[in-house]
Amino acid sequence: MIVIMSREATDEQIDRVAAHIREEGLVPHVSRGVERTIIGVIGAAIGDEVRSRLEAMAGVERVVRVNKPYKFTARRAPDETTQVRVNGTTIGGSAVVVMAGPCSVENREQLMTTARGVYQAGAVILRGGAFKPRTSPYSFQGLGREALELLLEAKRETGLPIISEIMDTADLDLMMDYVDILQIGARNMQNFALLRAVGQVRKPVMLKRGPACTIEELLNSAEYICAGGNHEVLLCERGIRTFETETRFTLDVSAVPVLKQLTHLPVIVDPSHAAGKRAYVKALALAAVAAGADGLIVEVHPNPEKALSDGAQSLTIPEFQDMMEAVRRVAAAVGREVATPHALALR
Repeated sequence: MIVIMSREATDEQIDRVAAHIREEGLVPHVSRGVERTIIGVIGAAIGDEVRSRLEAMAGVERVVRVNKPYKFTARRAPDETTQVRVNGTTIGGSAVVVMAGPCSVENREQLMTTARGVYQAGAVILRGGAFKPRTSPYSFQGLGREALELLLEAKRETGLPIISEIMDTADLDLMMDYVDILQIGARNMQNFALLRAVGQVRKPVMLKRGPACTIEELLNSAEYICAGGNHEVLLCERGIRTFETETRFTLDVSAVPVLKQLTHLPVIVDPSHAAGKRAYVKALALAAVAAGADGLIVEVHPNPEKALSDGAQSLTIPEFQDMMEAVRRVAAAVGREVATPHALALR
């Protein structure tokens, strides 16, 4: 069961509700969000009498019984949606948000060229890998702190906020100083120590679905973050492993409407990792927007043939511009628009 406090609830009212829950022999789990506080109620037997008493308390908006294993990420009302705001951009609203940039930050020229290109094409968030998980230990592993410094430079020039992947809890303090959105990659979707750690911070987190994980497992992983008090979570569908070999993974387009029904969290789609080949990225991006995705995250490189990682699935800047024009048309066809950059003028 979850107690949803009103937006005007005071700290004293919240504390009083939590104390009452303890008096009932139950355990309160208080999560203070940006706009409101939610109190999870954990216990073996929660009867209607307990619910009625809680609903009558000052500051309580409503009490919701949740039967799913994920409590905080479950949609509790048809119109309930979480909106994540990053530097003037709203993710989870009426506009489709596009994040773009290189898989890995390789050098200053590569990053700045890409940042300028995706900004001019209409991306509103810059992606770039600093710490890169790779299948082979001999592959390029990223530039680490140097990459974060370059991303910050690109942000200062374009105004685009930064999303970058965190690999280890030891890097959390460092990344908090540089990035606007923490990304947890597919390989770490069930790294519960990392999930708990990002649940303790006040920074948006994008959680990618593991290639062999169910939607329920994705939502339970998101639950770890939300249960820690961080409710600014984005869910990312990036393709699952099937018997098909013509693409890197199989994009589960059906995951978009399913997630939109099951959860209030915004849903992002990564067509690049699903496709594995740049020729298919545009089509998958359009399918995601038509299915109702709140955003896209796309890999772009000025010279994919020379990329140190994921060159085969990276769009060139002209290809990304072409994709963005098509995304705008599809978004308009389904009654939506594409978010525009809240960015500084390029020098």
